[in-house]
Amino acid sequence: MIHFEWPWLLAALPLPLLIRWLVPAKMPVEQAALKVPFLDDFSDIETRAVSKTQQWPLLLAAIAWLFLVIACTRPQWLGEPIEQAVSGRDLMLAVDLSGSMEEQDFVINKRSVDRLTAAKMVAADFINRRVGDRVGLILFGTQAYLQTPLTFDRKTVMTLLNEAVIGLAGDNTAIGDAIGLAVKRLKSEQVNSRVLVLMTDGANTAGEVSPLKAAELAAANHLKIYTIGIGADEMIVRSFFGNRKINPSVDLDEKTLIKIAESTGGQYYRARNTDELNNIYMRLDELEPVEKDKQYFRPRSELYYWPLSLALALAAVIALSKVRLS
Repeated sequence: MIHFEWPWLLAALPLPLLIRWLVPAKMPVEQAALKVPFLDDFSDIETRAVSKTQQWPLLLAAIAWLFLVIACTRPQWLGEPIEQAVSGRDLMLAVDLSGSMEEQDFVINKRSVDRLTAAKMVAADFINRRVGDRVGLILFGTQAYLQTPLTFDRKTVMTLLNEAVIGLAGDNTAIGDAIGLAVKRLKSEQVNSRVLVLMTDGANTAGEVSPLKAAELAAANHLKIYTIGIGADEMIVRSFFGNRKINPSVDLDEKTLIKIAESTGGQYYRARNTDELNNIYMRLDELEPVEKDKQYFRPRSELYYWPLSLALALAAVIALSKVRLS
């Protein structure tokens, strides 16, 4: 349907008539005239010629004014109502980009990949399912950065997550600073629920705030934190000197991650492979259901440029006719 944003501007339609009635007419300029014996005949011819030449520009001007007023009312085309779920939740995702995330202990399609690649793949699906949530993205290493502020645009969040590279924020791990940044960005928001999903594969080795102190601030600001420890357990690695057993997650500080989650009302999860990581996000979907209220919006398309273009075209025709007559 067509909708007029400012319909009260239609009251301007009779404005030219009011001006014609209220403003006194311009007095005709007296000029020398040629006296002819049959003045009445010449008067009739002149009247008919003037009436014919003055009527059609006046009609075009009236139509142009009509189109101009319609354009000023800002006509819009309203589409069909679209249902949009709104949860009233702000969800921040914090992803570790420290140097240890390049450890290739995950397998996707029978191919070994680094931890960040596996995290991107699973987290992208999780973000895509968060319909109705405002989602933000924090990337942290030696320092913590807000890569994406809270937004309903999940596609942009996924794009910026996929563009993240290891070492972008430094090679160390500032877990406390990442939590502190999330608290800072979320504490002023008037929402029903604040959630931080923090993914890391190491221990806090950088930053100005300790993780447990940051967790206290998060709890005081009603921010629930779910921590995910990423990385495989002990595994057999083949080398030139034979097989050897290594533990790629030896630096993972699970005790601190558990305390962070428990102190804020969240939970700690261990992700040793992509299946476990995906199951974790599935469980987060159950613990933090996405849909709460339903809202509707109607897409709008502006139409004002159509009547405006017609008004300008008619004004151009009138101006050209005046030039030709002169």
